[in-house]
Amino acid sequence: MSETAELKVGGQTLELNVIEGTEGEKGIDITKLRGQSGYITLDPGYANSGSCQSAITFIDGEEGILRYRGIPIEQLAAKSSFMEVSYLMIYGKLPTQIELENFSETISRHTMLHEDFKKMYSALPKDAHPMAACSTTVGALATFYPDSLDPRDMRQVEISAHRLIAKLPTLAAYAYKHSIGQPFLYPLNSLDYVGNFLRMMFGNPCEDYEVDPVVRNALDLLFILHADHEQNCSTSTARLVGSSMVNLFGTISASINALWGPLHGGANQSVIEMLESIHAEGSSARDYLERAKSGDESARLMGFGHRVYKNHDPRAKVIKKACDDVLERMGIHSPLLEIAKELEEITLKDDYFVERKLYPNVDFYSGVIYNAIGTPANMFTAMFAIGRLPGWIAQWKELHEDPAFKIGRPRQIYTGPNETDYTPMDQR
Repeated sequence: MSETAELKVGGQTLELNVIEGTEGEKGIDITKLRGQSGYITLDPGYANSGSCQSAITFIDGEEGILRYRGIPIEQLAAKSSFMEVSYLMIYGKLPTQIELENFSETISRHTMLHEDFKKMYSALPKDAHPMAACSTTVGALATFYPDSLDPRDMRQVEISAHRLIAKLPTLAAYAYKHSIGQPFLYPLNSLDYVGNFLRMMFGNPCEDYEVDPVVRNALDLLFILHADHEQNCSTSTARLVGSSMVNLFGTISASINALWGPLHGGANQSVIEMLESIHAEGSSARDYLERAKSGDESARLMGFGHRVYKNHDPRAKVIKKACDDVLERMGIHSPLLEIAKELEEITLKDDYFVERKLYPNVDFYSGVIYNAIGTPANMFTAMFAIGRLPGWIAQWKELHEDPAFKIGRPRQIYTGPNETDYTPMDQR
């Protein structure tokens, strides 16, 4: 007999079904609550509300576990590639060798943009934020590819998904090139996904660009670690916007805007801004941390701890080694990176931070890596979006394949004035 829960409200006793996931997570199904009782639940920020049942990503914040389609993130980081993880996300299984080769080749063939996209960038200010440019141009893909907009035609969905994965790195790289006044580089199909992006970002037409394998591997790893993270703000946006039956391009444009926020994808940019602030003040990492301990609002610790992970961020444990490799390979002696290393060393040993589980998270290490390879801070979130894209697509697909599909329409508790007569202009 399945477990049920009882809710006593308004003189009624309601019996509610309990839903249990494959990892033992339990939720109370309140689908019929309003119809049976007239009541709704109130949960600002949806911290205790499940919006869907999903087979894509599992997180155990207390134990520091992250799995994609059941596979631990540590195994994917050690053995997989971003292209393989993208396939896993979208199709629900690891590809065979032939399937991976065909998928990767398809992505490579779609990396180039229509020439008219250059006119779109020329219309933007030089200091336009790359996330604004990416959101705009991703949305504009719907105007260039009206042949693949039906969210219920699986072949059209697949074509749109491949186009998005292929073109977002090109769109992001062009946003950066536009901001610094350099010419756009066409994609090079002989390079792999990450190498191609690095060349379009940092290469120029005057000389050959050699992809550094250490940098390439670190970025590929970061993309894997960012590929999905359950029902976060931008993923929930993909599901909510997608529930209106809008095409995939429109959905991803909205998700990019959600990720842009400093409380979400902008966290790794905040890490570098913190390091810049410490350096500008002429302060040391230890002095800054002592101020943070004292509750000084001017010494906010960015890139430490995590809302979901209460023990450790499994992604941070994976990326730390890649971060060290990049710093050693680049041979950079930047004051910002020196401060970052000192912050890391102190917080991992200081009882104050250890007891409060204020450990360096994935945003800390990703910000340091992006900075070390010469990426401007305003591009950090755009690179995050490239990694998160397969997860958004997978979640959007799962939404449309769900038999319980319906348009998202949260309720509210109204707290405004009671019925009030209109006041004529001459009496106000």
